[in-house]
Amino acid sequence: MNSQDTTRPLEVACPQCRKKVLWHEANPYRPFCSKRCRLLDLGAWADESHRIAGEPAMDETDLDALLARADRDGEPS
Repeated sequence: MNSQDTTRPLEVACPQCRKKVLWHEANPYRPFCSKRCRLLDLGAWADESHRIAGEPAMDETDLDALLARADRDGEPS
């Protein structure tokens, strides 16, 4: 086996602009094509434009109501 790696690096689409990008150590912004695209994506997460699908998280009010109901239902009549 040859110790020298001759395979080409993986080519991916930038998640922001879809431009083809080589997944290589020389690209500090991978998987993005540029710092701009990386920051645009970060901003979308920060302002909640990007979300992970799933059940909405409970806030403290919902949690307190659930615990109060559990305590009430658990008491003998």
